Amino acid sequence: MSDPAPAVDAAADKLRHHDADDKPATPPFVVADVPAHTVNEKPRVYRMFGREQPVHVVLGGGTPADILLWRDKKISGGALGVATAIWILFELLEYHLLTLVCHILIFFLAILFLWSNVTTFINKAPPHIPEIQIPEKALEVLGAGLVLEFNETIVWLRQVASKKDLKKFLMVIAGLWVVSIVGSWFNFLTLFYIIFVLLHTIPVLYEKYEDHVDAFTEKAGIELKKHYDVINAKVLSKFPRGPLKQKKWE
Repeated sequence: MSDPAPAVDAAADKLRHHDADDKPATPPFVVADVPAHTVNEKPRVYRMFGREQPVHVVLGGGTPADILLWRDKKISGGALGVATAIWILFELLEYHLLTLVCHILIFFLAILFLWSNVTTFINKAPPHIPEIQIPEKALEVLGAGLVLEFNETIVWLRQVASKKDLKKFLMVIAGLWVVSIVGSWFNFLTLFYIIFVLLHTIPVLYEKYEDHVDAFTEKAGIELKKHYDVINAKVLSKFPRGPLKQKKWE
């Protein structure tokens, strides 16, 4: 009598293969649907003063920003050179504005007068002196812009003085105090020239090294906030404050 064990094992293997063929194939892993905005989203980077736009846009864009960021090196270098020449004339050589204007007019008038008279003897056309006029619209736009900036400054100072924001008030007072000290070191022309040079150097350097500068200012801001919290807890919080207005709920 033959052993039935091999036949039973063969039937069991055939049955297992049949069940495996009937089951649907399952993938090794399932990829979940991820929204596109989460895939392309970049980590938020700290920027100085909380800006979210490039430096060129923050400076107003257009020609002024191009000059400050040295997009056109000839124009930027020319502006800086003219400012330096003016500072040397008035500060180092101690020229006065009225004297300088008169000397320039004397020089050009003498050259044009001699040129006009010499051409009559050599049978050549006299020099063409172009008509120079300042358009009224340009002066109106400039005046309107200055008035707008002045009014906005007055409104801002009024808000600082009228609101009970001690932090902003102390920051404004400290800033004015620093400006008054710096103003006592230099006259107006030298101070204006220093600001002009800083405007033509700091923005372009910051744009070049903004990642390093922003990382440093972030750490410095955290440390300053810690010190301010300590001073606020120990000193500023001791000052009396006005009663809080109760909100009316209807």
